[in-house]
Amino acid sequence: MANGSEGNGYAMQAESQPAPLDASKLKVTLSETLKPMPPLDDLAFGKHMSDHMMVSTYHPVTGWTDPEIKPYGPFVLDPVCSCFQYSTNLFEGMKAYIGPDGKARLFRPDMNMTRMRRSRDRVALPSFDTDELLKIIKKLVQIERRWFPNAPDHTLYVRPTIIGTRPSLGVAASDHALLYVVCGPTGPFFRVSRMLSLMAVSEHVRSWPGGTGGYKLAGNYAPTFMPQAEAAKRGYDQVLWLIGDKITEAGAMNFFIVLKRDDDDLDVYTPPDDGTILPGVTRDSVIRLLQAHGTSTTIEGIPQTVHVEERPVTLSEVAQWSADGRLLEVFTVGTAVIVASVGRIGVEGKDDIELPKHDIQMGPVARAIHKKMTNIQWGREEFEGWSVACE
Repeated sequence: MANGSEGNGYAMQAESQPAPLDASKLKVTLSETLKPMPPLDDLAFGKHMSDHMMVSTYHPVTGWTDPEIKPYGPFVLDPVCSCFQYSTNLFEGMKAYIGPDGKARLFRPDMNMTRMRRSRDRVALPSFDTDELLKIIKKLVQIERRWFPNAPDHTLYVRPTIIGTRPSLGVAASDHALLYVVCGPTGPFFRVSRMLSLMAVSEHVRSWPGGTGGYKLAGNYAPTFMPQAEAAKRGYDQVLWLIGDKITEAGAMNFFIVLKRDDDDLDVYTPPDDGTILPGVTRDSVIRLLQAHGTSTTIEGIPQTVHVEERPVTLSEVAQWSADGRLLEVFTVGTAVIVASVGRIGVEGKDDIELPKHDIQMGPVARAIHKKMTNIQWGREEFEGWSVACE
């Protein structure tokens, strides 16, 4: 009798555990009225959202609700939710592509899910299985297939988001949450036919040692808007974020620099993943491709051997490499932009560092990497299973 009673106790305890996020319980409610498709020339980043979104909520007692894909629309939230008061918000940025075989693909989505777990844990939001979330994302991408723009360099942008919804002003971790995914068509991130200009800024910092710069948290972005507006007033496209003299990121992108060696090989440097930069999916992909160049793959357009290194890079070094004639290229990378060359760096909006001039929009190394990367993303070329079909 004791054994039976004990067994029932364990069963009751198991039943009382908060429910996990479960893709097998996904509900789909399709919109009865579909939105009109916007023209290609109006597809600015993030301007248009598709017909549907995915939603699931977390309660500390009952756990995650059955996820639902339903018509896109607003939420109703308590005015004192943690997300409003304490910025318990995080998101990921992903792109989906239609390959030559007609299949929809995501680019290295496992890395986005890994980073989302890290960010979620950093702000102590309720846990969930990101593998289950990825299954749901693939289903949403398939449902929104008509939203893929039929044009070069145009994709479906996907944004998984989780926000804390604890309805209290108490200064504590949120034990309630809202997990959702939205998506929409997008064209090129920068609609300029020239290289980017960066204004180096040390007065305002984007991140600092021991801070949250290495996590994709919503709270990291708002403090960058004022310095960005000041850079725009001075004629620059983006801010080059410094900690003292040390370069961290450019805008919301990772930073790369290409140098000429005495043996005619190339050195490619990028700031290390030391907690002050976001560990970008595109950044990691560029590093991996450059390391594999000449061995397991070839990046057409880069005839030299490339030596890629994650190391601190200072603005003073960039200026000295330029003066010595070693500096060949500066470029930035990110999910939205993929690869963008830099043609101008201003120091606090005053003196410019002399950068190599190129007759085209991208330097040769940046252009070669961009072509290689997009071939993989669009499924035209295979590399280590990075292009994942939404099946």
